[in-house]
Amino acid sequence: MQNTPLPPRRRTFTPRRHHLRRWLLALCSLLVIGGDIYGWRAWHAAQATFSQTYRADGLKPTNTALTSGKPFAILLLGTDTGALGRHDVGRTDTMIVATINPQKQTAKLTSIPRDTLVNIYGSQQDEEKINAAYPLYGAKTTVKTVEHLVNIPIHYYVLLNMGGLKKMINAVGGVTVDPLLTFHYEQANVVRGHKIHLNGAGALAYSRMRDQDPLGDYGRQARQRQIIKALVLKEASISSLTRYQSVLDSLSSNLQTNLTFNDLMWLRDKDSHTSRHIKSQTLQGENATLNGIDYQIAPQSEVAKVSTDLRQALGLPTASDFQTDALDPVGF
Repeated sequence: MQNTPLPPRRRTFTPRRHHLRRWLLALCSLLVIGGDIYGWRAWHAAQATFSQTYRADGLKPTNTALTSGKPFAILLLGTDTGALGRHDVGRTDTMIVATINPQKQTAKLTSIPRDTLVNIYGSQQDEEKINAAYPLYGAKTTVKTVEHLVNIPIHYYVLLNMGGLKKMINAVGGVTVDPLLTFHYEQANVVRGHKIHLNGAGALAYSRMRDQDPLGDYGRQARQRQIIKALVLKEASISSLTRYQSVLDSLSSNLQTNLTFNDLMWLRDKDSHTSRHIKSQTLQGENATLNGIDYQIAPQSEVAKVSTDLRQALGLPTASDFQTDALDPVGF
């Protein structure tokens, strides 16, 4: 695949102040995967919603990656714009590779820092931040770029935007978290080690704060994953049809995925307990400034470590070539 070269890159995509929505997008997707459906009305309401969110974007799987029962990977993307379909699609400031093992009923969330320096797949431009792949070239190129970075096959993606985040968290009655540090930021006033129940606005603020965190963006990623887990667990316990409909309403026009409604229902049936066995990790980069722009550069040893871990989670053999093997989705 060769992408058409674009005009010179502009560095003014979307302000960094709204980073929380990215995890939200990922969260919504996992939320759907973990949920249950109640009765005929709820089933058809869900079917109607997800018929609107389906978009293959050149990533329609040609095999049975899901129904084979083997482990698989989904790329969770979060944008920082309003409703999907707008021209200003925004960068994917949240990027999480979710590897799911149906047999062991386990899942792992691997965060990829938005500023990670990569060669965007198929592009003839210079190296870019990985969060620019989606606004420049779309979902397919973004998935391929991540595949080549960590050398694993990824058949599915889920893209969620900020628009439905607060609605979704509010729809499930809020989430409870055990704060990782003490801070007061917007609607979040939390104390480390003291569990607190957060509504949509509070949860967004909790996941958005960066400047007060000694770990910076990496600390924020940890809080994003924490909110995702809390939302998945809360959604899995929904017993109210009215509340479930509110969740669906929050997804319409805010979610995009190449998972069909039948795929999601299969996941719900087979992986209903996976959401309770979630582990997390981050691709750790090093600070670098190139031509006045800040990047995260992941050492090859770190890329190899994360790649090996992901390949093991997917039941794939350890590979030494991190640029070619991902093109051959062994095991699917």
